Amino acid sequence: MKSYLASRFVVLRDQERCIQCRVCVRQCGYDVHACDQEAGDVYSSDDRCVGCHRCVVFCPTQALSVRENPLSYRANANWRPEAIEDVLRQAETGGVLLTGMGNDKPYRIYWDHLVLNASQVTNPSIDPLREPMELTTFLGAKPEAVTLDPETGALGTQMPPQVPVDVPILFSAMSFGSISLPAQESLARAAAEAGTLFNTGEGGLHRSLYPFAGNAIVQVASGRFGVDPEYLQAGRMVEIKIGQGAKPGIGGHLPGEKVSAEVAATRMIPIGTDALSPAPHHDIYSIEDLRQLIYALKEATQYSKPVGVKIAAVHNVAAIASGIVRAGADYIAIDGLRGSTGAAPKVMRDHVGIPIELALAAVDTRLRQEGIRHCVSLIAAGGIRNSADVLKAIALGADAVYIATAALVALGCRVCQMCYAGKCSWGIATQNPYLTRRINPAIGARRLANLLRGWSHEIQEMLGGMGINALESLRGNRLHLRAVGLSDSEMRVLGVRPAGE
Repeated sequence: MKSYLASRFVVLRDQERCIQCRVCVRQCGYDVHACDQEAGDVYSSDDRCVGCHRCVVFCPTQALSVRENPLSYRANANWRPEAIEDVLRQAETGGVLLTGMGNDKPYRIYWDHLVLNASQVTNPSIDPLREPMELTTFLGAKPEAVTLDPETGALGTQMPPQVPVDVPILFSAMSFGSISLPAQESLARAAAEAGTLFNTGEGGLHRSLYPFAGNAIVQVASGRFGVDPEYLQAGRMVEIKIGQGAKPGIGGHLPGEKVSAEVAATRMIPIGTDALSPAPHHDIYSIEDLRQLIYALKEATQYSKPVGVKIAAVHNVAAIASGIVRAGADYIAIDGLRGSTGAAPKVMRDHVGIPIELALAAVDTRLRQEGIRHCVSLIAAGGIRNSADVLKAIALGADAVYIATAALVALGCRVCQMCYAGKCSWGIATQNPYLTRRINPAIGARRLANLLRGWSHEIQEMLGGMGINALESLRGNRLHLRAVGLSDSEMRVLGVRPAGE
């Protein structure tokens, strides 16, 4: 069938600069570039280009550039080009449209409408270069009160398990299978170096990464891939995955072509078979069922580590979170509308869920109103792009944040949204050994650790400017936030005042 779709990108080759070295041919995972063996000329097929820029970056003579196809449709506010092309694509395939990464629709990004406070005279700022700034965060449930021995000063209250992280930034769930082993090893190494945690995702923990298990959050998803007693004992925290921001209410799917021998062994499934995670956990149909699993995991790990629950940000997220706390969870990870994924139905990613800013504020408010906020740590996820987003999330009530897309961008990702194809030219979202070798875990870990270090310095600078020397003083303190350009109802949900008031 002849495709009615035009190419999304145009590859431009400067023939005066091109030396026919064929680097672009070797670097592209989508076979955009090819060589005419008889003529010796290198040419490009625009219709295969996904805009990942690998060829542009590695061209030794800077002979290549990639541009969006200038093809224009007749102007129509309702039938925009994306809507037309989606219909054409489904008319040709008859299938569900898949996409990768996070929501790219122009929903309001509330981080960009919130500004932070700064100290001036009566409450002077703090110089982070000369005074200590406390970024360490303890994840896990906290007791309502503590007692001390009056003579020795020793702590008399038995504390729930706590996990300290040196920075309030964790690497979010990205499973082996959805990303390559070198990419996951980069995350693990960086977490160990930066004193934080990485999340295994729902694909288990590869044997080679067990040395980094002390910095791992091990996930238990509906498919139970890779879950056994050794796996649970290895992790620093255990996370029950109920939902994720990119596809709330549905399960996961790792195509069989990405299930290599290593992926199959780690997930404990046959080689080449689709790894399907059901939409629900088939042993969880109520809060009581969830409580039973939480305490089963606590029992399996001798109550030695926090057990948390990851949920998607949906309309009644505050009530859901309240129930999860009362079910015994030690932390809750909330994944918002802009959360990313390796593969999701496009319609789900674009139209289901709510932004993390609103969900986080609603949950923090509800738990405080019910007097149970101290019983749980909150981790915010879904669209954290920089250190300012981190600090604003903490002011809205988060204890820490998850980052995923930002981490992959640090490794080279260009957010081309084709992760599900398994052809990632940067060696990230692929199991092709020729492509995965492009990530050196030592170099990848250095880039990720540099990112966290840079963000940490910026967080310290912003805290100092606010006259605060510890994150604990900012957590949930929305007086340090002001809104710009938001409606009264949005400010009410966020719990912030308008700028100038």
